Formats: sequence, structure tokens, C-alpha cells
Amino acid sequence: MVGIPGMEDAHVWISIPICCMYIVAVAGNTFLLFLILTERSLHEPMYLFLSMLALADVLLSTVTTPKMLAIFWFQAGGISFGSCVTQMVFLHFIFVAESAILLAMAFDRYVAICYPLRYITILTPSVIGKMGVAAMTRSFFICFPLIFLVYRLNYCGKNIIRHSYCEHMGIARLACDSIKVNIYYGMILALFSICLDVVLILISYALILCAVFRIPSRDARLKALGTCGSHVCVILLFYTPAFFSFLAHRFGGHSIPLHIHILLANLYVVLPPSLNPIIYGVKTKKIQDRVVQVFSLCKTFC
Repeated sequence: MVGIPGMEDAHVWISIPICCMYIVAVAGNTFLLFLILTERSLHEPMYLFLSMLALADVLLSTVTTPKMLAIFWFQAGGISFGSCVTQMVFLHFIFVAESAILLAMAFDRYVAICYPLRYITILTPSVIGKMGVAAMTRSFFICFPLIFLVYRLNYCGKNIIRHSYCEHMGIARLACDSIKVNIYYGMILALFSICLDVVLILISYALILCAVFRIPSRDARLKALGTCGSHVCVILLFYTPAFFSFLAHRFGGHSIPLHIHILLANLYVVLPPSLNPIIYGVKTKKIQDRVVQVFSLCKTFC
């Protein structure tokens, strides 16, 4: 792997913000997991889904960033084919699973606002667990065929991936065979996982808005919308760069330079994971209160 093609001289400088964001992502999401697991008042459906998102963010950034930094710092771009395929599978698996978690969080907000009196009875711990298992199972069955799709191809000498990490089409383009099946499967994967999730999220929020604007009290409406604010920010942060990259690769042609594609792809695996815990920390009072308690205890013991 070559890192960011055409920007090799700037790799060290680019690595500094990426490394900082990776540290913030791992530390912030790990701390968020700690808060949710250790505070009983946070053992509610919304925060249990948030803990799943935090775990997915840690894994997403950790699967890609250490190798990326090794390329930037030590020019350690070499990787075996098996390791590259493994990274590819984990990357796509976590991405699809995180999309499903965001859909589950949208459903959580829908139930909380449209059926507040039945919220606890609908989203029981058993149901939340089953939703988490369903997200993992769906992601597995969607991403597992990628292994066979890249191993079925014949490779005849090309071994340079113009990227900082291994992803499906980057590996497939090294083959001498036709990769039409890989291209079609990639589009089907995007259509029936990510695009379907986005449509269902939009439907959830359309129903939420209909319910909110039927509330007579203005303060109650603002409070209901406020509970969705952090989730909407996270959704935009997750899907906007993903759709930009997808559309640019297929319809952008040569109008967008390759190094811009790769740079945005690198930022994508560290920027949302680093900002998600900050967004929820700023916009969620219960998490703010728990953070204050933890730091007060630390100050007392120190």
C-alpha cells in the first residue's frame, strides 16, 4: 500500500492529525463505554445502543489506523494477501454493523417519542440484545461473500494498492480477470444495506416529526426534538462522507483527484469515531453528569 498517492512528502504531517484523532477516538469511546457500563442510570435502551456504537467506532478506527500510521511514519506498506483480505472483511463488517446500529438508534428515538408509555416494555434488554445480534448476523452474511469474490480472481503481478488500507475494490482491481461480479456485488451491498438503512432512518424521523408537531406545548416539542439532536449529528457524520465517496468513485470520473478520495477515506475512519463521544457528551445531560461525578471522584482520591 502506498498511503496517499501523490502526497508521499506530506505523509508525516498528515499523520499528526490522524494520530491525534485516533487517540481521541479510542480514549473517548472507551471512556464512554466505561461510563455506560458502570452507571446503572445509563442502563437504558438509548445508552445501550450508544455503547454498541462506541464499541464499533473503536474497532473501525483500530482495524485501519495503526497500519495507516505505519505507512506514513515508516513506509511500512507491505502486507500479505491474507492479512489484506482480513482487514477488508473486518472493515466492511464493522461499517455495515455500525449502519445497522444507527438504524436501531433511530427506532429507539421513534419508540421513545411516539410510544413513550410503552418505551420500556417494547425495548426490553432481551429485545435490545436480539437487535444487536441481528445487526452482527446481517453484517456477517453480507460481508462474508467478499472473501470468495476476491479469492476467485487470478492475480498476475500487480501488487500495489493505491490506498492506505485494504478495501474490496482496491484488492479486486489488482486482478487480471473481469471484476464485473465484484462491482455488481459492491453496488448490491450498498443498496440493500446502507441505502436501505438510510431509507428506514428517514421514515423513522418522518414519523417522529409528525408526532412531535402534534404535541401542543412548544417546550415539549423542543425537548422531544432535543433528544434526537445528537443522533442526527452522528448520522450526518457517518453517512455524508460515505455517500460522497461512493458517488465520487462511480460518477466523479477524473474530476476529483485520487489523493482527495484517499485523504477523505483516511479521515472517514478516524473523524466520526473521534467526534461521536464528544457529540453525545455535549448534548446528553446524563452523560455530562456522570462525567462530572467521575472527575470529582478522581480529584478527591488524588
